[in-house]
Amino acid sequence: MMVEQINAKGQLRHLLTLAELERSHIETIIDRATGYLTPAGHPPPHDTILRGQTVANLFFEASTRTRASFELAAKRLSADVLNLDVNTSSRAKGESIVDTIYTLQAMQVDMFVVRDASTGVPANIARRVDSHVSVLNAGESDVSHPTQGLLDLMTILQHRPDVDQLCVAIIGDVKHSRVARSAYQALTKFDVGDLRLIGPAELLPQEGFDGARLFTEIDEGIEGADVVMALRIQRERFTELGAIPDSQEYYRRYGLTEKRLRVAKPDAIVMHPGPMNRGVEIDGEVADGPRSLIERQVTNGMAIRMAVLALAHEHVRDCHGSTR
Repeated sequence: MMVEQINAKGQLRHLLTLAELERSHIETIIDRATGYLTPAGHPPPHDTILRGQTVANLFFEASTRTRASFELAAKRLSADVLNLDVNTSSRAKGESIVDTIYTLQAMQVDMFVVRDASTGVPANIARRVDSHVSVLNAGESDVSHPTQGLLDLMTILQHRPDVDQLCVAIIGDVKHSRVARSAYQALTKFDVGDLRLIGPAELLPQEGFDGARLFTEIDEGIEGADVVMALRIQRERFTELGAIPDSQEYYRRYGLTEKRLRVAKPDAIVMHPGPMNRGVEIDGEVADGPRSLIERQVTNGMAIRMAVLALAHEHVRDCHGSTR
């Protein structure tokens, strides 16, 4: 059974995947996020919209960036924040995740931010929570990472709003990447002109990226590109790659360097979802160079997560009648 992410009033109740959102929903989130941006060197944005609300971060898979981003986002919106440590949680002791959710719901948690290595966990939770509770997907197996897709699209739009005219190249382990899938879903909602997926044949997807072009040679794939995004390569993937036995060989074949970027557009921008393996998927000179928007992605990620929490609050607030 599909979970409705938008309620009858058109409000965001859950954020599970970008695939089922309309372009207008994505625009609403990005517009709200833009209001949560402040210039570098200025105090970060704060709001009281979530005062009296409780946000539980349930990270059943290791995370530093996304977890910290959601925690700070909730606190900057004045929410009470609970971080569940997977190493000491009841789930680690054998309790089912559903019973964990029911226990926390009984403590009057209003929003669950969930990351899990298994497919379907955020949607399963969303089906079972009370009508006033929202569930936000913070990374699900290799299938979905919606806030990452939103922040990547927001970053591109800030520099090149003509997405339908752009060539976007994504390099790396696309087959196993929830980041790439959510980026694809976001970009295709905005009719991206040319989407290219680049990597070893073993790490390119066989389905789920309709309309994208596949390349096994990086120079051919990024030629004329407006946006170049490198994906983190996990070291265990080298066991799948007969021709690429280690990270040094991967860097030689697919590492993003200044020399390789010469075939992209002169004003091409560089992105990476982090964490980076410098000298493997991307050279430090590129990551820190003038074309890099990697730090801007992090800043936009904070704003996107604040926006998603704030918009989901509107559903929670209406169900409560007023904030507690």
